[in-house]
Amino acid sequence: MNEAIVGGVTMAQIVDAVIVLTALEGIALVVWHRRTGAGVAPRDFAANLVSGLCLMLALHAALHDFGGAWIAMFLSVAGVAHASDLWRRWVGRPGKDRRSSERSASSRP
Repeated sequence: MNEAIVGGVTMAQIVDAVIVLTALEGIALVVWHRRTGAGVAPRDFAANLVSGLCLMLALHAALHDFGGAWIAMFLSVAGVAHASDLWRRWVGRPGKDRRSSERSASSRP
């Protein structure tokens, strides 16, 4: 399953590189926001980033034969992070009244 796919690079190496790049992206976004106040606030992307990283870590665990317990753990954390992100976006927005947005959406032609 972990054979070389392009120029001697394995699927596991590609997944590992994407994990590192994604982690670096998250760090860069946090540092940028803290230094400048610009960009996306960490609370607005952290759960989404954790969810994606955990999915990639589950793939990493599968490619490196870590066993089902590790894969299940990473997938579970990804699911919880994803659910918390959805919950925050759906009901966690202060000052947003879903009923008023539903009314305006239903009044459109």
